Amino acid sequence: MSFTQVDTTTSTLGRVRQTYAGNAEFPPMAAAYRDVQQVVRETGLLQRTPVFYSLVGAALVLAFGGCVTGFILLGDSWFQLLIAGALGILFTQVAFLAHEAAHRQILSSGPANFRLARILAGIVGMSYHWWDSKHTRHHGNPNQVGRDPDIEVDTISFLETDAERSRGLVRLITRKQGWLFFPLLTLEGLNLHYIGLKHLVTRKNVKGRWIELSLIAVRFAVILVPVFLMLPLGMAFAFMGVQLAVFGVYMGASFAPNHKGMPVIAPDAKLDFFSKQVRTSRNITGGWWATWLMGGLNHQVEHHLFPNMSRLHLSKARGIVRDYCAANGVPYTETSLARSYAIVIEYLNRVGLAASDPFDCPAASQFRRA
Repeated sequence: MSFTQVDTTTSTLGRVRQTYAGNAEFPPMAAAYRDVQQVVRETGLLQRTPVFYSLVGAALVLAFGGCVTGFILLGDSWFQLLIAGALGILFTQVAFLAHEAAHRQILSSGPANFRLARILAGIVGMSYHWWDSKHTRHHGNPNQVGRDPDIEVDTISFLETDAERSRGLVRLITRKQGWLFFPLLTLEGLNLHYIGLKHLVTRKNVKGRWIELSLIAVRFAVILVPVFLMLPLGMAFAFMGVQLAVFGVYMGASFAPNHKGMPVIAPDAKLDFFSKQVRTSRNITGGWWATWLMGGLNHQVEHHLFPNMSRLHLSKARGIVRDYCAANGVPYTETSLARSYAIVIEYLNRVGLAASDPFDCPAASQFRRA
């Protein structure tokens, strides 16, 4: 079986010009997707799993009920921060369901799935329209320069050219962005709420604008009013801070391992669907617990090949795709969750070198530290 080997050792060579993969590096496999898709369809792995998603939904409703009960019983207590952390986890799990509904994995028809996704995104406090337009472009061109919005700069630079253009405070952050990645994720929850609202308020021709704004407004009222009425002011702000921080870290930690540190595709490359999706995606090992923890995002290769496949079937599809890749010499990348984080941190730090002083010598810096 073939695996992509990623060097995660600390670079001491200084800035190395980032290169992009293209047609020469990834030979075409035009028939690959058709062959794998046929096996997957014949195995029945594209069928809906309504019972599974009903159970997941019921579990989340019970968990939210437990949080509300705990919030009322605890009253004026710093133990409320445990409830805040639990809400951050539950909102992330709801976001996973919104993601699956947007991919038409849950219900039988497209419009029903989209309506469900909009409601679930509203419960999370995000704009479905913003997320869907961004995520659709990502799925079509993962890790391709100029086409994948997920590698566009947003404080963090994922490309050397963006790191070089950074200025001021952002430039200082970029220099150590790998080490700062997880601390910065504590602000990602707030950022997701802000970007979604900004999109709904400022963009033209947003379908369902007022529905989404209404859902988000009701969501924040249901949370903020009880918190600031029943808790002292300082505790209320701490409650919201913990909830947003846990939500941001959980979301970022679930999505970051999937593509960061994998090959980046040149903007003019025209790759076949199978090569583009498999070679830019990374799976996370761990079995059922990883699937539950990451909402199925641990099977990123299979999710990108079959985006409308139920979370419940991804592990079975993994065996089919792995076997095909092994038989045809296609790198199939899979690693542990901890290892994936090490790869992401190293990759971001390597990109961040482009924001360093070009006259600063990394070797000399090491000698100074020694």
